[in-house]
Amino acid sequence: MPKLAANLSMLFTEIDFLDRFQAAAKAGFKGVEYLFPYAYDKQTLATLLKENGLVQVLHNLPAGNWDAGERGIACHPDRVDEFKDGVARAIDYAQALHCPKVNCLVGKTPAGADAETVEHTLVSNLKHAAAELQKAGILLVMEPLNDFDTPGFHLTHTAQAVDLIQKVGSDNLKVQYDIYHMQRMEGELGNTLSKQLASIGHIQLADNPGRHEPGTGEINYGWLLHHIDAIGYEGWIGCEYKPATRTQDGLGWIKAFA
Repeated sequence: MPKLAANLSMLFTEIDFLDRFQAAAKAGFKGVEYLFPYAYDKQTLATLLKENGLVQVLHNLPAGNWDAGERGIACHPDRVDEFKDGVARAIDYAQALHCPKVNCLVGKTPAGADAETVEHTLVSNLKHAAAELQKAGILLVMEPLNDFDTPGFHLTHTAQAVDLIQKVGSDNLKVQYDIYHMQRMEGELGNTLSKQLASIGHIQLADNPGRHEPGTGEINYGWLLHHIDAIGYEGWIGCEYKPATRTQDGLGWIKAFA
């Protein structure tokens, strides 16, 4: 069984966010991730990690106005300065939290924007982020999302992300492979993970349909988790799913697939 990290943006939502660290530790998790740390004091978060014996596995770059539906700004030609400010802020938090990886949500393709300009902006922004994060000893990953849940998202397939890595030309940029999103977009989970393992810096999971716990849908997680072990992936897998009921009540899948 790979190392599992609780995604605190999705799990234990029955309680306040700051209480979820203790809940995750009590449930047996050794690592945590979540979307954004920026609404909280970084020293408070660092203390919660230390007190509960948890590793901060990953968090995201600032992603624009999330409540208004934005899902990143890396491909927005008119927001380059905002993106660069976000990179600096992410580094500041990641260093305080000893977080080794930061994820970039590239954003929805801007309406009416020239496609070549959008691509140039994205590549340039990823080059900047990868270089700045590398100076701090932090890996940059980027995540393709399915465009059923997030219509208009600019990065939707694994091959597209791998092509972006080649264009950026940095060894400090990899793919965040979300099993749920890629099941919806392309399938071929086992073959893709095997083929692209060298380009994958982080994995996340949820079942489909419903984005609930493994074992609730169509994905053969009993096979897939052992496959991920077999191909030599040694990183964390973020449990980024929506519990079908209470988080604690649905954690039996971990022992079932071990």
